[in-house]
Amino acid sequence: MVRHFDREMREILHGLKAGGEKPGLLLHVCCAPCSSSVLERLYEAFRVTVFFDNPNMDSNDEYTRRLEETRRLVRETGWADALVHAPYEPEVYLEAIRGLESEPEGGLRCRACFALRLSRAARETKARGLDYFTTTLTLSPRKDAALLNQLGEEAGEEAGAAFLASDFKKRGGYPRSIELSRLHQLYRQDYCGCAFSKIERDRRRESSAGK
Repeated sequence: MVRHFDREMREILHGLKAGGEKPGLLLHVCCAPCSSSVLERLYEAFRVTVFFDNPNMDSNDEYTRRLEETRRLVRETGWADALVHAPYEPEVYLEAIRGLESEPEGGLRCRACFALRLSRAARETKARGLDYFTTTLTLSPRKDAALLNQLGEEAGEEAGAAFLASDFKKRGGYPRSIELSRLHQLYRQDYCGCAFSKIERDRRRESSAGK
């Protein structure tokens, strides 16, 4: 049976808007551009805590730049109640993907990376006593929403936190993120953040240049 994650989320949001006090939601974010349309969609239904935790970044400079742009977006829009971030810990990421370094982009290495970040988000949600957690990662047309939702639900079950299923690319979520990025003049990167995705990006550039 095919699940319609966006429909599931809309049903939950509809119920919440009809109720009283907003529940708390921890939103794991990868960058400001992806955060933009997701926050716009969620802030009216939740008290959102933005959680920036991306040990997969290829450098501290990239981590810091994305964090600061996310912080600026939150400040300019008011679409989140708080922003918290973990320290940059690339060694945690490298340990999680050990033995998978040669996997193709979108394969088992990415799965391990998603599982790591979602697990940390679930534990943070539990520690903060928030009602739900979810991730902006389902906004990307390059990422498998079904896999991300599976990993999120597994992480939630393990940590004792409720995962909000999503497919934020639906209903024009990705194009809207581009519009909002232009509006707020956000730094919009062209690789997911890890060294492996940067290598893949450079290969695509070389291939395009050679045509």
